[in-house]
Amino acid sequence: MAELEGPTKTHGVGVFLELRKRLQSGLLIVGKNVATSPADVVVTGGESSLHIKTPKGELSLTLPAGVTFEQGSCTPTPAGDFCEEELHFRLRIGVTRSPDEEASDSTMETLRAKETYCFHCQGCMTRLLEDREFKRVLPLPNCNWNAIVDDWCCHPDPFANRKLLPRAEDCLLGDTFLLLAKDGGCAETLTEEVSLVGSKDGPDSKKPCRRLALISCKSCSLVLGEAVAPETLKLYITQVVVEPAVGDRQPEASLNRSLFLEQTVAARLLGLSTSLSTFHFSIQTPDGKAFLLVWLLNGDSVTASLPESSLGCPDPPGATRALKILYASPSDAGAQQRDIVTSWEANAIGHPVVLPLSVCEELLQVIDDSNSTLPASMCCMRSYEVAYLRL
Repeated sequence: MAELEGPTKTHGVGVFLELRKRLQSGLLIVGKNVATSPADVVVTGGESSLHIKTPKGELSLTLPAGVTFEQGSCTPTPAGDFCEEELHFRLRIGVTRSPDEEASDSTMETLRAKETYCFHCQGCMTRLLEDREFKRVLPLPNCNWNAIVDDWCCHPDPFANRKLLPRAEDCLLGDTFLLLAKDGGCAETLTEEVSLVGSKDGPDSKKPCRRLALISCKSCSLVLGEAVAPETLKLYITQVVVEPAVGDRQPEASLNRSLFLEQTVAARLLGLSTSLSTFHFSIQTPDGKAFLLVWLLNGDSVTASLPESSLGCPDPPGATRALKILYASPSDAGAQQRDIVTSWEANAIGHPVVLPLSVCEELLQVIDDSNSTLPASMCCMRSYEVAYLRL
């Protein structure tokens, strides 16, 4: 992991804002390098906008549709141990439900039976699979379904040593992947390479190495998934872009990788939390090794975090919907976090969310980057680190 380490976390921020839609309240944090006293900060609102005036400059944030600031509601609040570095304010907001508020462009919610789709490589937007129409789009059972077969099956396990595979015109939806049959064009756009998972020199040296047939984009070599059977593809939703096949419409230029990964994982965690009524997730590699432990705190946040240099800029970024999470990395856990990791492992806490190792590493970097933009008072909670994933 040493090669993935980024710059040292500074946890210095000019202005940080978190609005909670369900609570209809918000927290504003202003660094004392921006304003030295509460009287130096003036907050006003417009239609779906928030204006913050400080001695270092003014900031106008665009808020999501249906969110408005209640004029005159911004009041100073104690900053506790961080009073020498930060000014804290509480404020109230009004929320009206937007028609497309809960809309999601998640791949899992995009796919429909008897419609035609094209699959593109997320890295280079090369078209991988053309005009695929599925007669059936079906969800796969929970990833731990085979562990409880004996509880609901009165005869020997009929699924023992058998894989659930799609038929020729099926698309099966897992938690983080799609299963579909290969077609005649796969040989022109995809490559296949066998890789060994697990190491005799690793901590789980008693476990035998497992062979994976990795599927990659022929154009840019991005690993897209696996060949789980000779004629079956397993494509991870973080690696492909699925779009309806409409005429000769060309896909957009290559999407920002970090933002695509962040939004895709955030949407999936929120969807799984809603459907399974769970808030704990274990991000794992295909060999079952926990890479990241995630505790989803809430999915109704609207956040913005800006350095001092952004104050006064004509086009500051808007406030965005985000998941608030607590996280710990088993491989990088300090003394305090080791107890968390041990507890999660001993009690089997965390719904497994499987992603390729390289994607797990990318995701950890995205989350660490989010943590580094937070004020010092917000970056840690109960020995966990805190981050926001944009939706």
